[in-house]
Amino acid sequence: MHAISQDEYGTPDVLKETELPRPKPGPSEILVSVRASGLNPTDWKHRTGGMFLDRLPLVLGWDVSGVVEEVGYGVTLFKPGDEVFGMLPYPYGVGAHAEYVKGPARAFAHKPESIDHVQAGALPLAALTAYQALVDTARVRPGQRVLVHAAAGGVGHLAVQIAKSLGAYVIGTASEPKHEFLRSLGADEVIDYRSVDFRDAVGDVDVVLDTISGETRVRSLEVLRPGGVLVSLLPGTDPEEPAKAQARGVRVETLLVEADQAGMRAVAELAASGALRAHVEGVYPLAEAAKAHAVGETGRVTGKLVLTVGS
Repeated sequence: MHAISQDEYGTPDVLKETELPRPKPGPSEILVSVRASGLNPTDWKHRTGGMFLDRLPLVLGWDVSGVVEEVGYGVTLFKPGDEVFGMLPYPYGVGAHAEYVKGPARAFAHKPESIDHVQAGALPLAALTAYQALVDTARVRPGQRVLVHAAAGGVGHLAVQIAKSLGAYVIGTASEPKHEFLRSLGADEVIDYRSVDFRDAVGDVDVVLDTISGETRVRSLEVLRPGGVLVSLLPGTDPEEPAKAQARGVRVETLLVEADQAGMRAVAELAASGALRAHVEGVYPLAEAAKAHAVGETGRVTGKLVLTVGS
């Protein structure tokens, strides 16, 4: 099969199209013929050797949308020919940027008929991250005030939609040119982080979803009401954060996304109903993965980039 692999860490140029043996599904696994696979910031971070994986050669990619080719022993949820989407177990179940990939059957859900593979391939990792942050961790309730940082990004723009589906009042931070886009997703307020300190524009927040960390995470504690929760996707940098959080009566959580069939089924239901849709800014064939990486790591992408694979 064709795959995008790297033998060393570095710039996008280390990504090469290569031929690898087609995987064989083991017990409780399915083999998926990949049709589309989303790109996420974790892909370029791992490409440079700055994250969890320390093995080479390496095939990146966690997002999968495709067709079941074969099922392993004991699998009852899917049959060959089923259209599925899901996230390979993060971080060690990597390998979606290839023509075929195997993974645990329960990392996948049936792809809604109403969305195509590009849309389905864009959703899993980013949507699961937002869902696990807002639903499982923060337990957002109707009427709560939710602040989403980098709200036009891959996780952020999906978090806005998920929070709205939960009945929240949603505030997003983004550069001014992206404000109308966020309002179209349902954001109730939008703050231009380039010209305004969000602490001066918003307060009494129940939930903050922080996709940036650093000073943004530190300052976010100040806008939370007592009893509120900050969910961050990156480690904190302030050694005094636990004491500050305790003094303000708020909770701080750092989330790492997990493969989750219940979450994928919830994402599928939201997508099927039209309440959740990925904004796909660019689509690239598998052979142009390096080009897609170079675009993605500029940090200026609105929504997601997707690689298309196979027929």
